[in-house]
Amino acid sequence: MKNRATIPLLVFLVVIGGTDRPASAAAGPQLSPAEKSIALARQAISKHPGQAEPYNALAFALARRARETADPNHYVQAEEAVKKSLALAPGNLGAEKARIWILLGKHEFAIGLELARGLNQRVPDDVMVYGFLTDAHVQLGNYEEAEKAADWMLRLRPGNIPGLTRAAYLRELFGDIEGALELMTMAFHSTPFQEFEDRAWIMTQMAHLYLVSGRVDQAEQAARQALGLFPEYHYALATLAEVRTIQKKYAEAAELLRRRHHSAPHPENLYALAEALARAGRTAEARVAFSRFENEARGEMNQADNANRELVLYYAGPGSKPRDALRIARVELARRRDVYTREAYAWALFKSGRWQEARSEFEAVLAVGIQDPKLLERAAAVMRGTRPAAALGH
Repeated sequence: MKNRATIPLLVFLVVIGGTDRPASAAAGPQLSPAEKSIALARQAISKHPGQAEPYNALAFALARRARETADPNHYVQAEEAVKKSLALAPGNLGAEKARIWILLGKHEFAIGLELARGLNQRVPDDVMVYGFLTDAHVQLGNYEEAEKAADWMLRLRPGNIPGLTRAAYLRELFGDIEGALELMTMAFHSTPFQEFEDRAWIMTQMAHLYLVSGRVDQAEQAARQALGLFPEYHYALATLAEVRTIQKKYAEAAELLRRRHHSAPHPENLYALAEALARAGRTAEARVAFSRFENEARGEMNQADNANRELVLYYAGPGSKPRDALRIARVELARRRDVYTREAYAWALFKSGRWQEARSEFEAVLAVGIQDPKLLERAAAVMRGTRPAAALGH
C-alpha cells in the first residue's frame, strides 16, 4: 500500500545516536503493548471465566504479539482462545473477527477472504472487517477489490489508522510513493505514544518508502527511530540492513540481519542473511546459511506461511535449480497472485529459458505500478534478455 507528496521526516521522541545497537533500558525491560494487553485479558478471564469477550481480547492480543515477535506460536494460543470464546458464545462477532485475523496472520488468505465476505454481509458497516477484506484481496492479487475495501474503511471512519496504512500500502503498489508517505505520516501522528510497537511499525514502513524513492539518509533516520521506539524490532533491523547494503557497508548489513534472524528465526530471514554474508565476502558462512535455508524452506513448502518465494529466487540464482524454481513458483502462484509472487514466477520462467512467458508475466506485474527497486531490476533484465550482474542471489 503506497504513494504521495514529499513530507519532511520529523524527529520524534526517541532517536538512536552514534550506533545501531539498541540503547539499554535503565529501568529494566518494558512490557510491549501486546504483552500488556495479554496480561489484562488473562486477568479478565480469571475474574469472568464464563464470558466470551475476555477470550476475544486475549486472542487479539496474542495475534498482535505474533507481529511484535514474528513467533507463530502466538497464533496457536490465539486460536485456542477463539475456540473457548465460541464454545461460550457460538457465533459471537468478536471471536469471528479474531478468527479471521489469525487466519490472515497465518497466510490462509483464501479462507480468510471467504469468512470476511460472510462477516461483511452480517455486519456491513464494520471497519475492521473491511480491513480483513483489503488484506486478503491484496495478498491474492485482487487489487481493485482491495482498493474498494480500503476506501470503505475511510468512508465509514475518516482518518482511522488501519484504513490509512492499508490505503498507503495500496498507493505504494500502484506507484504513488509520495501518496503512501503522506498517509503513513498521518497514521504515525494519529497513533498514541504508548502504542510504541504500532509507531515503530509505521516508521519502518516510512523508512521503506524512503528507500524505494532513493532517499537513503531519510530511510536510515526513520529505521533508527523505529529501533529507538522498539529495540531489536525485526522489521526495522531488516530495513536498516537494506540501507547499509545500499551504502556498501556489507559487514554491517550482515550483522543487522543476523540480529534480525536471532529475533525472528524464519527461513526467509535466513535467506536474507545468507545473501548478506555472500556480499560481505564471507563465502563459507554464506554457503552454510544457504544450505540451512534450503533445508528449512523445503520443510515448510506445503504450509500456507512459507518461504517459497525466497526458495524460488534461491533456486533461480545461487541454488542453480531453475526447474525446481519454476515448479515451486507454480505451486505458490496457485495460492496467491500478488505482484511479488507473480514476479518470482516470472523470474523462474526467465531462468528456465522461457523468455517470452517471463516477459508477459513481468508486463502484467509492472502494469500494477509497483516501484520496488529489486523487482524493477529483474524486470529490466528480462526485457533485455540478460541477467543483472549486481543481483546477487536473485
